[in-house]
Amino acid sequence: MSDQMFALDIGTRSVVGLLMEKVDNQYQLLDYYVIEHEERSMLDGQIHDIVSVSNVIQRVKSHLEQKHGITLNKACVAAAGRALKTKRTHTTKNIVKQPLLNEEDVLFLELDAVQKAQYQLAEEKSTDKENDYYCVGYSVLKYYIDQEEIGSLIDQQGDEAMVEIIATFLPRIVVESLLSALHRANLQLEALTLEPIAAIHVLIPPSMRRLNVALVDIGAGTSDIALTSEGAVTAYGMVPKAGDEITEAISDHYLLDFNQAEVFKKEITKHKTAKVQDILGFEQEVSYKDLAEVISPAVDNLTNALAEEMLTLNGTPPKAVMLVGGGSQTPELAIRLANKLKLPSNRVAIRGVDAITLLKQNDDMPIGPEFITPIGIAIAAKQNPVHYVTLTVNDRTIRLFEMKQLTVADSLLAAGIQVQKLYGRPGMAYMIDFNGKQMTLPGSFGQGPTIYVNQQKATIDTIIHDGDNITITKGVDGTSPEMTIGEFIGQPTPITIYFNQKEQHLSPRIFVNQKKVGADYLLQDGDQVSFKQQFKVQDVLKDNRIDKDINNSFIIWVNNEQMLLKDYSKKLVINGKPASKEQSIKNGDRIDLISNDHPLLEDILLKLNIPTEKTITVTYNHEPLVLTKSFIKVSRNGKAIEKNARINDQDKLEVTELKEEPFLFQDIFRHISLDLANVKGKVILRKNGEKVSFLDELKANDEIEIILD
Repeated sequence: MSDQMFALDIGTRSVVGLLMEKVDNQYQLLDYYVIEHEERSMLDGQIHDIVSVSNVIQRVKSHLEQKHGITLNKACVAAAGRALKTKRTHTTKNIVKQPLLNEEDVLFLELDAVQKAQYQLAEEKSTDKENDYYCVGYSVLKYYIDQEEIGSLIDQQGDEAMVEIIATFLPRIVVESLLSALHRANLQLEALTLEPIAAIHVLIPPSMRRLNVALVDIGAGTSDIALTSEGAVTAYGMVPKAGDEITEAISDHYLLDFNQAEVFKKEITKHKTAKVQDILGFEQEVSYKDLAEVISPAVDNLTNALAEEMLTLNGTPPKAVMLVGGGSQTPELAIRLANKLKLPSNRVAIRGVDAITLLKQNDDMPIGPEFITPIGIAIAAKQNPVHYVTLTVNDRTIRLFEMKQLTVADSLLAAGIQVQKLYGRPGMAYMIDFNGKQMTLPGSFGQGPTIYVNQQKATIDTIIHDGDNITITKGVDGTSPEMTIGEFIGQPTPITIYFNQKEQHLSPRIFVNQKKVGADYLLQDGDQVSFKQQFKVQDVLKDNRIDKDINNSFIIWVNNEQMLLKDYSKKLVINGKPASKEQSIKNGDRIDLISNDHPLLEDILLKLNIPTEKTITVTYNHEPLVLTKSFIKVSRNGKAIEKNARINDQDKLEVTELKEEPFLFQDIFRHISLDLANVKGKVILRKNGEKVSFLDELKANDEIEIILD
């Protein structure tokens, strides 16, 4: 029948075969048959003995064929969730020289992290072939910029970007061994799915997958975990603990062999009480409550392991947990798991076959949670089959399982192409010396790889299909920097100042390798750049060629002894305030150089406290009269100078004391106006009432009279 399907759940302990058919919009279970493995031909979801497993499949197939009088040629199967390998890793990228990150840059970084996880997984499994694993999905856990967690990397800037992901892989050998076992049983693969996907498909429809829900399939040897969020299955995991842990605890406590303990566990779970006989022949009746107390440590171990794995995969507790599989019926497992995850008790529940809305219910149908996955395999494989997809990547044929909507990224993972090596290399940087400091001029950033799908330009997240031809080429390398000195330092801006009331413009000075250059000079590797943006007073003085003798003391030499006369030095002022040559100036400053006139000799002698003459006061015609007489002689460079002579900086003066002589009566005529040439009579000279001559000596306070007769 066209709508009839044959599904196989090839588990660690048994093989379950189901015949189902689609009736309108529902599925009906026609029959099922279970055969346990006679030996350990399956381990952790991996077929270890293809011949033995194939024989069990053949027996299940034959039973259903004979009972229903049909021939089965195709089967829907699932790869065990416990065969999935999950790796959590991170990758970093230096973005100092990179422009702002865009969406494709982030996708490439995520893909690099997935490839890193793939490589680490291959190393752990002692194989050098990373593409021995199918990546069936990955989730981004966190983004970081410079070790700080951030919501998105797009348009972020910093030194280092990092992405942390969790990726799930399916070993190729799992799929290959499934195909081989089916082939030996004369069956073709009709469709393939993953066991966690199968269970999720029938219990959590796409409309509910926006919720963060965990589905846990607790089998015999392992427990499989799948998580949904934002409309997709986001992570898978496996815990190597399950129902066998509980069975072993029962076996140890009640002295039962393993198979007897397994039967006892099922009986007491179903009827809440059971009788048991130990190896010594003693029989006792055990209640559900008693059993729960006995297996409590084993249950705690299992719930702890499940909770830790869920937190690792999800980062936080999920909103709800669905338990399926035979081991899910372990006493108090659900309530203890809820407590461990800090969830309300009604958020962790065991789900049976009756929870499958797509399944038409009937009285002969098994109802336990252990049949969720087998029924899910049939429905999911029919509704969402996983097909082999054949692609060409850089002229190499690649086959992928279409476990999800495939993108270019998936094809690159399968082809083992390392995306990071396809980025163009950054251009060679230049090193320059800028004002005594080493500076780096980065080259342009290398471009990302170019991708074509069927000769049409594409991106890393372009959707791909069976038969597509994908080409990816290395991005163009970056180039060495092309930068002018103006671009490096910014366009120099001149300033305007006023020197001695005149407007002047000062332009910044740029020197490269000791040669003055303009702002359009193109920098080269090894250049020594000197740039002076700040100006000082000394720059203005130098431009005006008056750099010397500013604020130096006025110096003369007196009888070979140096004399410093600060009162006669030049002075600098900025905006009316005293300044020095080293002082910085700014736009609009007014600089003035104030210079005193050259001093007179008499001013300098006064400053140096050098006496130049002696004086006496006498009375002339009843009025006081001061008489002076020099007693020093001053020469400059061998020539005598007068008191009113101008003195220059660095003049050498010689001061000689004259022989001391008394004041004579005749000295008075240097201080009075008296014309003796027209006198016709006698001139009578009197001192203190007595007649004297021109050569008589005068002393202070003498009374002088000159009588014209």
